[in-house]
Amino acid sequence: MSLQPPARHYQDASDRNQNMKRQFDDLQLGSIELFCLAAELGSFTAAAVAASVTPAAVSRTVQRLEERLGARLFVRTTRQIRLTDEGRVYFEQSRAALAQLVDAERQISGQQAAPAGRLRISLPTPYAHYRVLPVLPEFRSLYPEVEIDVHISNRNVDFADDTYDLSVRGRAPDDSNLIARKLEDAELVVVATPEYLRRAGKPESPDDLPRHECIQFERPSSGRRIPWTFQVNDEDTDIMTAGSYAASEDILGGATLVRAGAGLFQTYRFVVEQDLRDGTLVEVLQEFGGSTRPFVLLYPSARYVTRRVRAFVDFLVDKFSA
Repeated sequence: MSLQPPARHYQDASDRNQNMKRQFDDLQLGSIELFCLAAELGSFTAAAVAASVTPAAVSRTVQRLEERLGARLFVRTTRQIRLTDEGRVYFEQSRAALAQLVDAERQISGQQAAPAGRLRISLPTPYAHYRVLPVLPEFRSLYPEVEIDVHISNRNVDFADDTYDLSVRGRAPDDSNLIARKLEDAELVVVATPEYLRRAGKPESPDDLPRHECIQFERPSSGRRIPWTFQVNDEDTDIMTAGSYAASEDILGGATLVRAGAGLFQTYRFVVEQDLRDGTLVEVLQEFGGSTRPFVLLYPSARYVTRRVRAFVDFLVDKFSA
């Protein structure tokens, strides 16, 4: 009776051994870290300073990595570096993998309760100034090892091209690669100064708006003026208004104009709630109020989400989605 196992057994063992061979040595892992650092900082020199090596060492490291991959990772000029399409894909995947390794080490060493690292967030101006920025110190008091970079703009960011971890926007895009978490439905109000209302009269219905200066906001993506929204017969109704003042890019420009007595302005209640309490602004057309616009937290869908991203998502949702 033969005691030899079937030939297939040897083949399976050989396949397992082949799969267990090291794919990266210490030098290659260090190269990936330096590449990610240069991509994140946008400079070989800045990466060299952060890593305590020379810019030439960073350049040689990236060159070796490009030779290994057979792909160009950066477009280099005398003044700057820029990721190629292949480099951007490799950076996103490598950054996520390195973050997962760091979190795995923290978990095994008992540090899993402390999210850490840099968090990059893109926020629209009103939500940044009146919602998120005021609570960031509270978040960092809970997670002091997390560093926060905030990008404030009303333009949508492209997670495929930009290196943001999260963004807040007015609606969830039709993108299956993004996870959307509703933060709140923000109420809209129409306000003016008491002086303007004494001068121009108080509107009693949206039909009175053509006789008033209505401060406009132009949508950054299209340049079109945003209609004002009212509750008419229990339904949201958009009404185009007109006026001599228009703000673009930053909706808070309209808030500054209305505080200066330029006219009427429709904005989020959270932007002017202190002015309303102080009496420096007055709400009008309350009978037609109640309309809202959503704010949504977005982040890329992935099998692995870093602990700092999870912590920040849970923090904001808990703060604003009551």
